[in-house]
Amino acid sequence: MKAATRILLKPTQALYRLQEHVRRSLPELAQHKADMQRWEEQSQGAIYTVEYACSALKNLVDSRVYFRSVEGLLKQAISIRDHVNATAQGHSPEEPLPPSSA
Repeated sequence: MKAATRILLKPTQALYRLQEHVRRSLPELAQHKADMQRWEEQSQGAIYTVEYACSALKNLVDSRVYFRSVEGLLKQAISIRDHVNATAQGHSPEEPLPPSSA
């Protein structure tokens, strides 16, 4: 009967020790899990931000053609404005304009 009691006590003692280990380890493991989830969320946010910035830069580079077109149109508009101002002041377009006082 003593052998049977020992056999019953050993599994019970093992379960008790396992329970104590889990009780001590679980809070730390739960904290690690929460930390990892928070880091994953932050990483996903950073990845989204980088992808969005890369997309914006690509769109900006792709817009270079349009900026050059606008630049050309602005230069043309300035030239026309200068021509109109010169004509309004009575100068022919071939005559050099006097230095402006601006």
